[in-house]
Formats: sequence, structure tokens, C-alpha cells
Amino acid sequence: MGTIQESELIINERGAIYHLDLLPEELASTIITVGDPDRVSKVSSQFDRIEVKRQHREFVTHTGYAGNKRLSVVSTGIGPDNIDIVLNELDALVNIDFKTRTIKHDHTVLNIVRIGTSGSLQASIPVDSWVASTHGLGIDNLLNFYRIEENEEERQVLQSFITQTQLSHRISQPYISSAAPSLLKHFVTNFQHGITVTCPGFYGPQGRVLRLGLSHPDLIDRLTNFSFGQHRITNFEMETAAIYGLGKLLGHHCLSLSSIVANRIDRTFSGNAAANMDKLITTTIDILKGL
Repeated sequence: MGTIQESELIINERGAIYHLDLLPEELASTIITVGDPDRVSKVSSQFDRIEVKRQHREFVTHTGYAGNKRLSVVSTGIGPDNIDIVLNELDALVNIDFKTRTIKHDHTVLNIVRIGTSGSLQASIPVDSWVASTHGLGIDNLLNFYRIEENEEERQVLQSFITQTQLSHRISQPYISSAAPSLLKHFVTNFQHGITVTCPGFYGPQGRVLRLGLSHPDLIDRLTNFSFGQHRITNFEMETAAIYGLGKLLGHHCLSLSSIVANRIDRTFSGNAAANMDKLITTTIDILKGL
């Protein structure tokens, strides 16, 4: 590929990538992503020192050190469309030369760990528990705009999902991608493992009814009852599959960690969500410091 044109890679007046407003040197190679911009400061408050603070729209970034580990925490906002922006721009910061607008010959691999909230789809996964996603299964359609590459296990799980749930009809063509084993293996103790489904919205796409009827009123049952060998769907939210899919295509190592704030089977909601999230942040930083 030759020079990337100005309309395709937008660099602002200070030489930073447009949406994140970051220079390449302002980004660490290990990155925590959070949906809520206010959660960035909750994460960085556990750093020993902060080097960089940037904000543009809903995208807030703090880069600093936890012990000897350089970390960045970046807010994505909600949904796969924002993940499309964040993952592509994080990759561009390390793998595109902004001066020549060309792709670098040597590829930099980022470790990207999402910390977010989620709804459980199993009665055995209560509120205030944690899930480390083995796979992200998207019903949001984002990755269908890219050349998806699935391994044999992913193809089998996906085909079984489509057959069992029939959710490809009038919704989207589902896609699936796996967590990075190099990260997942460190998040076992106190974590449930399973497939996380990524939805394109919070209400109808997650089976909630306020004033509008649903095209798939049995959505939650279809997801909860799915199984393929040892695989089951543990939870759903709005970013994981997009992170896993884009991260894999771009050659980065990704992991999604969820604090369960709602159980959609027993219809409970956490009364301790903030404290549980703080504990998950602390646990995650402690683990990342050792990697």
C-alpha cells in the first residue's frame, strides 16, 4: 500500500490522530479500554504517576505508570461503532508513520484489555461476579465490513450458533473472534469464562421492552440455551466482539473483562456495582503490572 490520503487518515493541527487526539509517543503498548469517560480517572488514580492526559469528545486518555509498567487507559464510549474508531486509531498510532503516511515495515503488537459492565445470561453467574470472555460473538454487523478470518473452532461455534438460534434472520450475519490466549491465561482466579455476545444497542437488541415490541421476544432464551461442546454464552454487552474481531485482524492481543451488574435470568441488578468495578480495576492493574 502506498501513501494514505488525508481523507482516510485524519491528523489534526498538533500532529495527533483525529478522534483520540493522541501522538504516537503518548500511547503505551498495554492499554485498558473503558466505555465510560469518567472511569478513566478511576483507573488512572491507581497509577503511581500520570504522564499524559488528553480528551476529545468522549475519548479520554491517561497514560502513566503503575509500578514499572507503562499503561494507557482510553475511554471508548458505548457501542461497536466507537470501537471501530478506537481500535483503528490505536493501531494507526503504532503501525503507521504519520510523517510519510505509510504503513511501517515492523508491526507493533498492543495488549488491549477492556474493563466494562455486562448483563449475565446464566442463572449461575450472579451480579457482582466477573467474566473473562473466551470469545466475542457479534450480532452487530461491524466486522462484516471487513475481511473476517475465522479459525476452524470459531467457524464451528458460529455455525452452531446460527443453527440453534436462527438469529441471522432479519438481524445480521453473526461473527465470532477469540480472546488472546496470552492474556486470558492470567485471568482465571475469580473469573468465569465463556462467550460474550455483543449487541448493537441496549434496549431492543438486548431483549428489553419499554414501549416497542420486539422482532425476537425470545432473544434471551435463545442466547441462554445455546451450547456447543464446552462453550456457552455467559453474558452480553456492546463492545467485546468488535474489539476481538478488529484486534485479531490488526494483529493485537485483546481481552474483555466484565463486571456483572445485571442478571437477565433472575432479573436482579447489583446494589454494589461501583465497588465491584473498583475491585476489578485493581485486580486487572495488579495482573498487568506483572506481564
